[in-house]
Amino acid sequence: MMKEQKDINIKTIRFPVALDEKIIKLSKKFGRGKLEIFGQMLEYFTKTGKDPADINDERLKSTLVKNHDTYIRFIRAQEEKILIPIKVEIDRMVASQIKIIDSFNSQVLKANKEIISGQTNQFEATEKLLMAITEKLDTKESLKLKFLYILNYYHKASLTVSSKEKETLLQETRLHVSKL
Repeated sequence: MMKEQKDINIKTIRFPVALDEKIIKLSKKFGRGKLEIFGQMLEYFTKTGKDPADINDERLKSTLVKNHDTYIRFIRAQEEKILIPIKVEIDRMVASQIKIIDSFNSQVLKANKEIISGQTNQFEATEKLLMAITEKLDTKESLKLKFLYILNYYHKASLTVSSKEKETLLQETRLHVSKL
């Protein structure tokens, strides 16, 4: 005996031809039968709880807004826990570096002033030494001239004086030379 098969297709839905064409396109696109596509659409809307008339899908929007708010809260929490302390530390390090640079610059400026002062003193001492050398050179030239004058005077006077007076003239000349 053969069991009788029960026809499971006992319900019918009537719809316009334009809607049938859309279902045919979907079934060709996905490679399924019209009845299978229709069943999967019903299953999808049942499981997701979406309203097929709601094209904007408010649930999706609200879910996205919730996720966005969650991300924003996470970012703010990270900002408070990580970014703000890092910025505070960086600001502190920058201030410390500025103090170090200022201290270094003041020490360098002080050392430079001391070096310049020492160089100025050295230049002044060198200038005084040059002046003294110049004076000595002038004095040497002056001594030569005076000595030549005394020598010429002795020579002229020795030609006109007697031998006894020559001895006196020689002593006077030696006295004048020793005064130079």
